[in-house]
Amino acid sequence: MGTRVAIIAIIVENKNSVERINAILHEYKDAIIGRMGIPYKAKGISIISIAVDASQDDINTLAGKIGRLDGVSAKTVYSAN
Repeated sequence: MGTRVAIIAIIVENKNSVERINAILHEYKDAIIGRMGIPYKAKGISIISIAVDASQDDINTLAGKIGRLDGVSAKTVYSAN
């Protein structure tokens, strides 16, 4: 099975979920190309974007694990290949 490049956009509204997010990302460290996190203090949220290169199943699993956390939303955008 081939890999795909994708961006996972994450909005964190519950700061108590940050430690679990980092643990999940560590599980998938070999698939992560890069990561950018922006604390947005005016709204009390954090915005994280994760660039990954992995199988579609792994990307879906990663995004699903993160998106199921309390106060966390995750959406994925895939490259064409």
